[in-house]
Amino acid sequence: MRINFTILISFFLLFSKSLSAQTVEQIMPNISHALAEQHWNEASNLFHIAVDKDLFKSEKFFLDSISFSCPARAEMLYQLGFYCKHTRNYEKAYVYYKELLQLKPNEVSYLVPCAELEVVLGKEDEALKSYEKILALDNNNLAANIYIGNYYFFTADKEKRTLDKEFKKVNTPTRMQYAHYRNELARLVTTEYEKAKAHLEKVISLFPSSEAKKTLDKIHLVELESNK
Repeated sequence: MRINFTILISFFLLFSKSLSAQTVEQIMPNISHALAEQHWNEASNLFHIAVDKDLFKSEKFFLDSISFSCPARAEMLYQLGFYCKHTRNYEKAYVYYKELLQLKPNEVSYLVPCAELEVVLGKEDEALKSYEKILALDNNNLAANIYIGNYYFFTADKEKRTLDKEFKKVNTPTRMQYAHYRNELARLVTTEYEKAKAHLEKVISLFPSSEAKKTLDKIHLVELESNK
């Protein structure tokens, strides 16, 4: 049994080495054959090798040969998106992940990199929606809680700075002006700051983050100010 196992491992290593030595043009017919035989995992694995060798030719093969109903389509889209993200081709990676999510909209392992790309591309509001969807599927997702907690904290903090700045312009505020300031501060504490607090406390329960603790301390100071 040990000899047979050794032979099997040796064969696998030789086969892998043979594939890595092949050109994309040599690999593509093997992918087509695997697809024709409905060997979806084999086709996906071969496509992975092809993508690493030549993205452009792999993309062309995908567009020309992979139908929307092909069972291997999702995994191949993932390979394209992963490669583009890894090589910092963020715009193209985002296109692939968005198409991938049309096939599997509730797959957390696809939603997370898509949300990360939205952050990188400056699509903060889209990232918020993506991370909120992730939390609806996985309440303990650390990345989602970190992003949403910080998103609401910075939103609230920006609004508070504007509120403080406008209030300080008034040398002698009237009762109505003071009441308006206090009401707006209380509103921030019970809305954006409260949302930030809930998510950052979740972060602390999942991971001992010193940054999350510092932000929670800042929120606590605002709460004390609001309760004066």
